[in-house]
Amino acid sequence: MNRTLVKQRVKDLKSFYTNCIWFGFVAVIILGRNFIKWMTTDYIFHGSIILTVWAIILLVKAVKLFILNSEWEQNAIKDEMINLRKQ
Repeated sequence: MNRTLVKQRVKDLKSFYTNCIWFGFVAVIILGRNFIKWMTTDYIFHGSIILTVWAIILLVKAVKLFILNSEWEQNAIKDEMINLRKQ
């Protein structure tokens, strides 16, 4: 990996971890408030649409960063090039 790719990966990881920390803080506040507000009912997770959307976005970012990283992409391109040469 060259220097610019490494810098971009570190920046992306830092952004991801920062977003995870903020998600945790906001989730604790929202879920804690809802728990106190509706302690006697079954609506503990009422109003957590924002948290659900945010969690989905974080999940997509995690897949992009940790599963579909640039090394995987480069290997897939090399495999396709090899397959094209064989034909």
